[in-house]
Amino acid sequence: KGFSWRFFATATTIVIVFIFFRRLDLAIAAGLLETVSKVLLYYVHEKLWQRIRWGKKKIEPFNLWFTGLPLSGKSTIADLVFEKLQKYQIPLERIDSKDIRDLIPDIGYTREDRNHHMHRIGHLIKTLQKNSISTVASFVSPYKESRRAIREMVKNNVVVYIKTDIETCQKRDYKGVYAKAISGELKNFSGINDVYEEPSHAEIVIDTDILSAEEAADIIIRYLKKHYLKQ
Repeated sequence: KGFSWRFFATATTIVIVFIFFRRLDLAIAAGLLETVSKVLLYYVHEKLWQRIRWGKKKIEPFNLWFTGLPLSGKSTIADLVFEKLQKYQIPLERIDSKDIRDLIPDIGYTREDRNHHMHRIGHLIKTLQKNSISTVASFVSPYKESRRAIREMVKNNVVVYIKTDIETCQKRDYKGVYAKAISGELKNFSGINDVYEEPSHAEIVIDTDILSAEEAADIIIRYLKKHYLKQ
């Protein structure tokens, strides 16, 4: 449709110029120049309007919740998604489990400790959402009850399950944490000496054995564009 419209518009320009000047070479040149210039002008026009916020619908804050086994690729994909979301110029914050644990180093790893910690994170996201700030959060969050609590506490929660075989996670074990868990040096390690309860309901499931991080990020962005980034 777009191609046929461009063809007819260019043909119309050629005919009009020919009628006035009776020169086919001039008419064809004018038609081609008109086509190229309008394509460039349309591109510039769209880029300018992307920078203008007036008249655009306010985006409701959402929370992307990345969950999966340790070293499943959560943080890598979440970082990519966060980077891609920058161009939409929405208030946005990145929350990663490592950063939070660096701030609060005395957080434990028992089921009770983790669930309590998830409630803290839920309150943080809830506070950010009250200020119209969306979030991209990545946590192992191995227990169903803690993920359910997050869903109940925040608005527009989107669970992204990074589904990765434990063997693949172990191959990425550049820190040696899986080896330490297997030897018993690390306790309450999800997938080894503690459970990881797979999400029974996730809006998006990413299989990293099939998809690259870039492909996964694009799938997530498409989901957000369909449900939350409408303008």
